[in-house]
Amino acid sequence: MGDNINVEAIFAENVFTVATMREYLPEAVFSEVMDIRARGGELPLKTADVVANAMKDWAVSKGATHFTHWFQPLTGITAEKHNAFISHPDSEGKCLQEFSGKELIKGEADASSFPSGGLRATFEARGYTAWDMTSPAFLKEDAVGTILCIPTAFCSYKGEALDMKTPLLRSMEAVSTQAIRIVRLFGNTTATKVTASVGPEQEYFLVDREKYLQREDLVFAGRTLFGAPAPKGQELDDHYYGTIQERIGAFMNDLNVELWRLGVTAKTQHNEAAPAQHELAPIYETANIAMDHNQLTMEIMKNVANRHGLACLLHEKPFKGVNGSGKHDNWSLNTDDGYNLLEPGDTPNENIQFLLVLACILKAVDVHADLLRQSASCPGNDLRLGASEAPPAIISVFLGEQLEDVVRQLIETGSASKLISGSKLKTGVSTIPDFEIEATDRNRTSPFAFTGNKFEFRSVGSSDSIGSPNTVLNTIVAESFCEAADILEKAEDFNSAVHDLIKQYLTEHQRIIFNGDGYSEKWVEEAAKRGLPNLKSMVDAVDTIKQEKAVKLYEKFGIFTRAELESRAEVLYENYARTINIEAHAMTSMASKQIIPAVMAYAGSLADTVNSMKAAGVEPLVPAKLLNQINEDLTEMQSALEIMKNHRKTGIALSSQKERAFYFKDYVVPAMEALRAPADRLEKVVDREYWPMPTYAELMFEV
Repeated sequence: MGDNINVEAIFAENVFTVATMREYLPEAVFSEVMDIRARGGELPLKTADVVANAMKDWAVSKGATHFTHWFQPLTGITAEKHNAFISHPDSEGKCLQEFSGKELIKGEADASSFPSGGLRATFEARGYTAWDMTSPAFLKEDAVGTILCIPTAFCSYKGEALDMKTPLLRSMEAVSTQAIRIVRLFGNTTATKVTASVGPEQEYFLVDREKYLQREDLVFAGRTLFGAPAPKGQELDDHYYGTIQERIGAFMNDLNVELWRLGVTAKTQHNEAAPAQHELAPIYETANIAMDHNQLTMEIMKNVANRHGLACLLHEKPFKGVNGSGKHDNWSLNTDDGYNLLEPGDTPNENIQFLLVLACILKAVDVHADLLRQSASCPGNDLRLGASEAPPAIISVFLGEQLEDVVRQLIETGSASKLISGSKLKTGVSTIPDFEIEATDRNRTSPFAFTGNKFEFRSVGSSDSIGSPNTVLNTIVAESFCEAADILEKAEDFNSAVHDLIKQYLTEHQRIIFNGDGYSEKWVEEAAKRGLPNLKSMVDAVDTIKQEKAVKLYEKFGIFTRAELESRAEVLYENYARTINIEAHAMTSMASKQIIPAVMAYAGSLADTVNSMKAAGVEPLVPAKLLNQINEDLTEMQSALEIMKNHRKTGIALSSQKERAFYFKDYVVPAMEALRAPADRLEKVVDREYWPMPTYAELMFEV
């Protein structure tokens, strides 16, 4: 892309920004659009026609030939159907380019062809995409051409949500409505909206594409299903924040430019802890825009990697034995008059509004820890959670020493008169200035950590959409705010009532606070004593969304209906079973067609060596011992392969999605591990010339 990049000049050049709208729209139309974006409402069709025409003119001026309603179905990725701006030729054969308000606002998609959990049968195909005017349209440039992409929600003919965006938008409205009630109690009369802001940190691996294509498991499953550890992993901690290789740096440079042109605020980049692992972090944005941008980021990462002869792995655990990849979801709430509800200030012990917000969030996370855990569950995350800087499956909240002490004082006495302060960092070097440090360290093992003016939900998987976690966060906090506001709005003595309520919430929900080591067995025991849920796998967590408690929560705030929740549970079960089935199928192919034949060939060469040595009158102790070891592992592998194939066949035959998912978890997954174990042992002893695929050492260190 060139060495001299003017970020200010290229930033958002492919986005129909507010500034672009102001340039292309009549002043009255621009004002009407901005008012509806801010306050809600329906755009009249006449106005929509003007907006659509302006959007088309802008897109065509930049080379666009097609438009698409860009949406996020329950597949975990985005979807798009391209339509040309071309119109029907006139009587003289001349063709104009047109784009109407109706086409902008509404589109159609075959709803039965996307996951719906039974909401849409094949004969009930109609689904609608509806323009999300709060998320700006943008241009995608690739081999297909230049496409105008319009972010949309995706619903069924009957209005049921079939995507990740619709529930998120509903939850954003819910938390805004209830948060406004809270700030009004403290005298804020200027704020009209509270926005959930999110900054998702994206972790990923990069490997050489040629080596990637030589491994069926990476191609079909996104992770290595076989693989012995490399001689060196991340033991020396030398990759984390290490110097970025030129090939990787070139990828990052091109990635940044593409993201900046699309208005994505890519800010931080660095090597992560594991070899070949990296991270990109953006600046905070409105939750639905952050979700759109994160989906774009993952898509562009893959495309840019391909152009550089690399493959981008977004799976939560591409390599066994080293760090997996997460997507730390940094979440906060901000009023439209510039106030962050999670900003404690210099004296959080005296900041009553902050303490009420904090108490409400602790209550929300405690009451709905199971929903929060479920929102971050996917098949890959089952392999990641609980080690190597990934948080455990048990949801808890880290507050840090300062806030934990404030909470303790409030519980014990009803007030917090003391505040643990930060100290000065003294390096002992005269040329380096001393400076103030925070009163609280970080906790890398905490699933939900307070980090200064936001909460960092660290459990989200790297390949997953951030839609579900933020929908849950917004909704459970909306409920907690609502219940607090119901009490405080009726209070005769507000100051006394709010202090009492803060103490009550902190006392009743202090069990969710944990500042210690989330990896320790003692914490597992302690969490069980506290009554905290420990949902170890994705399928264990699915039914939480169908419990009566969850149904009442979601229906109260209009996020999901009971039918929508039941359908999503079916989709989740189906997704899990299909994912594990694909992995098991890939393992069968690799074991049968690659590994076992390769091991047999090597064993044959060893047998020839044994026979030659015997013929020469030499006792073949070493090759004979190695041959016996290989034969034992090969026999074990063949037996494990047959067991796994039988379990897979049994699981596929089950009619219930739930039964199938649990069967794959309880039988197929252990059978896959049993198959992998002897194969990985064999990889360590079979001559490299015989091994049929790139090893961990080649994948992670030869990039």
